[in-house]
Amino acid sequence: MLSNNPHVGHKVAGCLLFLSFFHIDFAAGSSGKGSQSQDDMHVIHNSQLDLREIVFVIQSQSNSFHVRQAERRKADLLRQAHSLTEKPPVVLLLHSLSDNEGDWSILPLLPYFSYSFWKNSSWLVFLEEETNLKMNKLVQVLAKFDKNKEWFLGKPLYDVESTIIHHYAFAENPSVFKYPDFAAAWALSIPLVVRLANKVRDEPLKSDFTIDLKHEVALYIWDNGKGPHLIAVPELCTEPEDSPQAQHCATSLSREPPLCGEPVKNEDIFVAVKTCQKFHSERVPVIKKTWEKDALFLEYYSDHADPSIPTINLGVPNTERGHCGKTFAILKRFVSSAVPKTKWLLVVDDDTLISLPRLQVLLSCYDPSEPVCLGERYGYGLSQGGYSYITGGGGMVFSREAVVQLLNSGCKCYSDDAPDDMVLGMCLNALGLPATHSPLFHQARPEDYARDFLAHQVPISFHKHWNIDPIAVFNKWLKDDLRAKASDGLNKSAKTEL
Repeated sequence: MLSNNPHVGHKVAGCLLFLSFFHIDFAAGSSGKGSQSQDDMHVIHNSQLDLREIVFVIQSQSNSFHVRQAERRKADLLRQAHSLTEKPPVVLLLHSLSDNEGDWSILPLLPYFSYSFWKNSSWLVFLEEETNLKMNKLVQVLAKFDKNKEWFLGKPLYDVESTIIHHYAFAENPSVFKYPDFAAAWALSIPLVVRLANKVRDEPLKSDFTIDLKHEVALYIWDNGKGPHLIAVPELCTEPEDSPQAQHCATSLSREPPLCGEPVKNEDIFVAVKTCQKFHSERVPVIKKTWEKDALFLEYYSDHADPSIPTINLGVPNTERGHCGKTFAILKRFVSSAVPKTKWLLVVDDDTLISLPRLQVLLSCYDPSEPVCLGERYGYGLSQGGYSYITGGGGMVFSREAVVQLLNSGCKCYSDDAPDDMVLGMCLNALGLPATHSPLFHQARPEDYARDFLAHQVPISFHKHWNIDPIAVFNKWLKDDLRAKASDGLNKSAKTEL
């Protein structure tokens, strides 16, 4: 029998040496590109799939707020399972499976999933903390597919134009490649998991950047056409759970994002804008016309003191890239008596577009007495002992405690033009502090993301002015106030404007 202990597989990294010698093969016909045509679909009207054949993996994070959210989701899944069967399925919290920083990228865990579940399970179902799931409907959906074949199931997203966040993949026809919307849940059949695990064992994962995990997982599975492509499952949805459109759905989203109390007051957030003299007349005016008015405490940091803005020269020369020296000077200033003492620090670029009222709502979910580092999470070398980091363009949010611990650790730049976000990621990793991900922060422009992905978001930030009207982008995507309901964004503005 499979264990339902949330710590099953704890310290997975310690057993991977053993797994590297453990190779599992399924019967011929269970792998290969041709295994998933509609003709192969095995429809079972009386649901022959046992609930215990499904392993649920909640893509959780170690920050205390996210642990609580994941535990609630797990409890809900187990309540539903109890009403359907006496013996519950396995429900795993991703962050608890090992101490390996790279496990959020999922691919390094495939050997563990294969070894632990190949005998008694048929499906791995991944879902996010926010994903509402109707277990009886999901069982009916999965029962339509022959569990002895390779399947990659989800709600497909696609790029309208080639985008930097996907390394301009499929530039001639970007919409041809489909990848899953993680918010709708996605599933892998165990035969596919086993083959992928063997591939991970035989061919070490590339040690480079992890930018958009859902796209990169799909690319790895597709394997240049040698593996299966994503199969669209209409019942995997991101509709609001109480909407008529969600009646047929096995998954849905809540109409509003989590509400954790009153929004953080603007007097509790200090905003640091990194700029330089050459952008004083081009980028700074955009901030002043859009979101500056929502900040109570804000300073512009530049290589040139300009009293008309005003900007502050921290004594760090401007660099064409990296800006590590400037960012660390900002961290030191934040904990000094030179600026008001606030609970939170927000560091942005001069071409970041951000909604501070929405950030105030989000921050109500986090405890500033904890070392919190929040934004859009990227990874570097995650399969080879690398680290995660909050990418700077979308905005980096730090609790005061996080800044204190970073500075007390002796962490510093190896050069003024080192990439500040990556250096901070290395420092967080050395301290054992997590980089907490929110998909509401964006390193790129709205057009760089799939339309259906943004349609169920109430975004907090975007980045870059390249080939766009930044004020128009702000007004379309980010302009509101604390009285504006997040659900208006979820149901109306984003979808109608797309």
